[in-house]
Amino acid sequence: MHKRLVLYLFILSLAFFTNVNGAESEGMPQLNPEFWVSQIFWLILTFGSLFIILSKFVLPKISNNLEMRKSQILENIETAEKQKIESENKIKEYETLINNSKNEARNYFNEARKKIIQDIDQKREKIEKDINQEIQNAEKEIIELKKSSPEKINKIATETSIHLIKQLIGEEINNSSISAIVEDLSRKNKEKNYDN
Repeated sequence: MHKRLVLYLFILSLAFFTNVNGAESEGMPQLNPEFWVSQIFWLILTFGSLFIILSKFVLPKISNNLEMRKSQILENIETAEKQKIESENKIKEYETLINNSKNEARNYFNEARKKIIQDIDQKREKIEKDINQEIQNAEKEIIELKKSSPEKINKIATETSIHLIKQLIGEEINNSSISAIVEDLSRKNKEKNYDN
């Protein structure tokens, strides 16, 4: 930096010396050789103080600010990368959690469905057993009614016939002869039904 400053001052002084003759005749006081020493002094003093102020106070602050910004940008980039990785991991965790929840819900639904189907099958089997038992009981009752109904019908027919004949003729007839006739007729009816 000092070498450059000296080089600039040397170039400036050369420029002053080359233009001295033309400037003196035109009346430019800054090109008058008797003021050069004071001008060079003030030039060196001004630029030297500017250089010292810039190099000691301003430039270090600027470089510190640039370094701080650079480090903060790097920290922000690292933080953003970490947050990106964390968010991707969280998304994966949520996806696995959702998939596990779906699987658990599906399993729970399948188990509940199986249990309901088993309950329905058990109840259906019980109802079928009850219905079969009722059918068997009804069939037994029907068979018993079939067995006992001809006797009852014959008895009713005999009593009704005796009562009707008594009202028609006015005399009582022997029960055994009427019951024999009723049994004979019922036997013939049975034979007809079996033939058909």
